[in-house]
Amino acid sequence: MIVDRQGRRFRNLRVSLTAACNYACTYCVPDGKRLVAAQDELSAEAMLRGVAYLIEAAGIERLRITGGEPLVSPKLDSFLRGVSQLGLTDISLTSNGQLLARKLPLLLECGIRRLNISLDTLDAAAFRSIARGGDLATVLDGLQQARAAGMQIKVNMVPLRGQNLDQVLPLLDYCLVNGFELRFIELMRMGHLARDGNGFQRQFIGMPELLELIGSRYDYVQAHAALDATALRYAIPGVGHFGVIANESVPFCRTCSRLRLSSTGWLHGCLSSSNRHYVGDLLDKPRHQALPALQGLLMKALGDKQDVAFSGGATVMKIIGG
Repeated sequence: MIVDRQGRRFRNLRVSLTAACNYACTYCVPDGKRLVAAQDELSAEAMLRGVAYLIEAAGIERLRITGGEPLVSPKLDSFLRGVSQLGLTDISLTSNGQLLARKLPLLLECGIRRLNISLDTLDAAAFRSIARGGDLATVLDGLQQARAAGMQIKVNMVPLRGQNLDQVLPLLDYCLVNGFELRFIELMRMGHLARDGNGFQRQFIGMPELLELIGSRYDYVQAHAALDATALRYAIPGVGHFGVIANESVPFCRTCSRLRLSSTGWLHGCLSSSNRHYVGDLLDKPRHQALPALQGLLMKALGDKQDVAFSGGATVMKIIGG
């Protein structure tokens, strides 16, 4: 087992199935262009070997499938069927929900029971402005179908000043009524926002302001969360829960257990580091050759983690998912 001086190790793996996305959200893509798959993306078979090797080399226990948008990937079917056989304790998926209703039978068949759905507003005009793609009604229909099928659903919202701050309470109301757990994600200094400090500051809304706004309608108390959780969880007694991923306000680097594998075969140990480590060439090697080399790269990736707080990074979120 690979452990650093702070006692951190990799437990949670996030696999970006593809860089392609049918949205072009303002906080992810600066030019408004929808994303396409990279020409050198790994095959489903190579990604499955990568996950299997990382389970053995790093002790990975939980997997989240991300993108881009994973539901647009032609690899989704074979990857889901394969990864469900690898003995992980939990497999979840992050999506913008646009294709959720269409892909729901496949997800259920492959044992996916937890979803994180990105949704920044319930206002159709604001939705089009932020996502620059998709259809709000289709996403909401997919959420209701997933709820009816018994899925455990978290909704991710990035509050942005001047764009959707007025949607914090309506979206929280919607999630509480439907039994979804809303996660407010503080805007991150990544990609173009790391380079444009003024743009970041203009849009950023921190946890204290969010909690003050929520407190104007609801009484809440802090709730239990796992030691390595990214979110601070809060309970509204008798009503439900919400969380805040307070990357700037309350950093969680000291307990981070996340490792990311990009669709093109790069390991990222930290979103705040520009370092990355190529493993694509190891995935064609037999286990006895691949694992020693992989463990060396994992030690480097673990060393990339920040000691205290996220300080921003040039890596573009669209490449490695949430």
